[in-house]
Amino acid sequence: MKRKTLSYAVLAMITGGAIAPVQPAMAEEEIEEVAVTGVRGKPRSVSDSPVPVDVFGSEALESVSYTDTNDVMKTLVPSYNVNRQPISDGGTFVRPAQLRGMPTDKTLVLVNSKRRHRAALVQIGGSGTQGPDIATIPSSALKSVEVLRDGAAAQYGSDAIAGVINFILKDNAEGGSVSVRAGEYTEGDGFQTTATGNVGMPIGNDGFFSISGEVSQSDFTSRSEQYCESWFCIDEQSPEFIAAAENASLEGDVVQPWGQPNTEGSRLFFNAGYDLGGGKEIYAFGNYSESSADGGFYYRYPGNGTIEDLRKQDGSIYSPLEKFPGGFTPRFAGEVTDYSLASGLKGETLSGVLYDFSARYGYSDIDYTLKNTINPSMGPASPTSFRPGTLANEEVQLQADFSKALELGMHAPVVAAFGLSYMDESYELTGGDEASYAAGPYATPDPWGFCDGAVPTAAGQTAIDSGSSLNCADENDPVYTVVGVGSNGFPGYSPEYSGSYSRDSYAIYGDLSTDVTDRLFVQGAMRFEDYSDFDSELVGKLAMQYDLTENIGLRSSVGTGFRAPTPGQQGTTNVSTRLPNGFPVATGLFPATSPVAQALGAEALKPETSINYTFGFTADFDALSMTVDFYRIDVDDRTYAISTLDVSAETDSGAAYDNYLALVDAGVVGAESIGGVFYFTNAFDTRTQGVDVVATYPLSWSDTSVTNLTASFNYNKSEFASDPSEYLNEEDEFDFENFQPELRGAVTALHDIGPVSIMARANWYGSYENFEAGDTQEYDPVIQVDLEGRYHITEMTNVSIGGRNIFDKYPEMDQLGDECCGAIYMAGTIVDWQGSFYYMSLNHNF
Repeated sequence: MKRKTLSYAVLAMITGGAIAPVQPAMAEEEIEEVAVTGVRGKPRSVSDSPVPVDVFGSEALESVSYTDTNDVMKTLVPSYNVNRQPISDGGTFVRPAQLRGMPTDKTLVLVNSKRRHRAALVQIGGSGTQGPDIATIPSSALKSVEVLRDGAAAQYGSDAIAGVINFILKDNAEGGSVSVRAGEYTEGDGFQTTATGNVGMPIGNDGFFSISGEVSQSDFTSRSEQYCESWFCIDEQSPEFIAAAENASLEGDVVQPWGQPNTEGSRLFFNAGYDLGGGKEIYAFGNYSESSADGGFYYRYPGNGTIEDLRKQDGSIYSPLEKFPGGFTPRFAGEVTDYSLASGLKGETLSGVLYDFSARYGYSDIDYTLKNTINPSMGPASPTSFRPGTLANEEVQLQADFSKALELGMHAPVVAAFGLSYMDESYELTGGDEASYAAGPYATPDPWGFCDGAVPTAAGQTAIDSGSSLNCADENDPVYTVVGVGSNGFPGYSPEYSGSYSRDSYAIYGDLSTDVTDRLFVQGAMRFEDYSDFDSELVGKLAMQYDLTENIGLRSSVGTGFRAPTPGQQGTTNVSTRLPNGFPVATGLFPATSPVAQALGAEALKPETSINYTFGFTADFDALSMTVDFYRIDVDDRTYAISTLDVSAETDSGAAYDNYLALVDAGVVGAESIGGVFYFTNAFDTRTQGVDVVATYPLSWSDTSVTNLTASFNYNKSEFASDPSEYLNEEDEFDFENFQPELRGAVTALHDIGPVSIMARANWYGSYENFEAGDTQEYDPVIQVDLEGRYHITEMTNVSIGGRNIFDKYPEMDQLGDECCGAIYMAGTIVDWQGSFYYMSLNHNF
């Protein structure tokens, strides 16, 4: 019966939970036993699964001091990594994450076994990740989380190359909880407050409505030093400028702070279900979330191409220092709105076929705001705040899942599952206010017609007669100065770069699983998908689990997968402006199908394909439980952003001039104004391999005193399987393979002493390397320790106090100068560089 339980549990996950509500009571209890694994003294991984699955129940989730679900996952799953990236455009607001070294758009995210919609943000650079924003799911809404650490495209379709994360919502019909938490870094900044709650209510006698909410706020942090570089140093300026520079940034005591942004958010999630009788149930769940954040860009100093003297229409001199006498640091803000609704009907026919008909809708948008900056080309007429535009992602999906246990005279019934799916998705870039992209008069030299060569015109002579210092014979006169177009830091989406991109797709899948013998369980799946913008794909998977003994089992799988580039990756544009040759030139990300990218050799994106291999074992040695899983993920035609290609109309600029000629030959209008191009392409093949180890052990001190130990480790190495030099420069190649730690682990100890609970956790990050201008810096391993004590005032109320990184451990400082402008640490590392954080919380269940 134990093996049969697994077969049904795996099927429940594959078919979106279709069989769960219609199982008899005994089977439902067994599925719960398999799918939900306790944290205290029990193995986290489902040891009988043919593929590695981690299951975290409510106790495990509540034991983590974070409330942001991204950070909760990072704490519990060593192969899941996420970091906060300052000065990273939209990456400041929707944080990119990884599972097994793969970006989140190669990990399928489910809620209640239904696909979660993507966020509106396409990460600029790297893999161009566009995945769901896990932060929109409040941790207070979660009953459990299942992490399938294996490729599963044959079951779920595109995105499930690295694995699947399934968030199971609370389904309580009564009771609830409330929690209030506050904390601050020992540096005296980053104060955070979070209030979360959940309440369950009955719907008649046979239904439930569970609603959860979260309200959070956190202040910015700064781990920076004052801006002092070879090209400009604040401390070397005049006393008047130094005093004025104190107001250059809207936050912090340096002109360019590096740290976490200001954030605030409100999030709601509900889950509801009603038993119609006769084995039928209707269900619905959904969310609404609003959040905002703001962070700084790079500091703009005098003479950097943005703060320049300009000749006004009356011949006098204007400088942006009149608006910002100490220079300025643009402040970039984003308001993220996210909502979704899913609903369905599931049950069982008279012939024993289980069904689940569902529909879902998901929407996400980001509305950008830029303050404390200018549109340089507008001169004195420029405003200092802008709305650059909005990004939006929208999805609609219809799905039907079926399953049936077939008696075929074999050792056990064969569980057959199949289903159909249709999805429509769109991505839209909406332009902002005109000032954010307008080309003002100072986008061209001599905008007022003062000079005819070295001789002043009549208008120029009039200005001179009025006292102007105009000198047409001086090529350095401000009359010839040309400055950038658009809101400096993040130009707005002009009509030519705005637009909507959409597609639809349909899929059909089949899955078979059974116990061949008492010891051997096998599973096979196939899936066919067809996209309106791509060819069709057929993928498959085989998996098995074999019990060597009652305590030791082997498991293995092999499967093919794919990931279709999203409409956002195909259509997003991110354009900035610089001045390599004295003229405003656009530099940024262009769609691979745009004339700009096509002229430089880009080809339309196509799906990535993959092959996944896993092999592992599970073991129970008395009280010690352990799972070890080796894996390899080969990805062909991996989507990645090329290193920026320089473009220049200067004949002596080498390759940059060749790129310019290619644009001209392609008939690209305004080729002279393009200074650099990068785009997403199917650049190269990669191989990612590693091992996951999970072990639990209850260390008994006496009959009544036990310390529950959990250790989890991940080794992960990504390498190129083809030559990437056509697409990446030397630094980008090195960083892809070496910048993040290959080893990561966590050891957690939980101990109860009467009404007191103590949790200690050591988070270990292995060494990693960084490359810059021919030099390499190796970073030593880092161990950061968390500690929490919880006192149960009553059975329903407790208070906790704790600290993260209590020994205040930081990664090594950047010694290569790869990060400039006041940065102390490499901002892109997954190793936390904010220091110690202490908090208190009050928690009550009812």
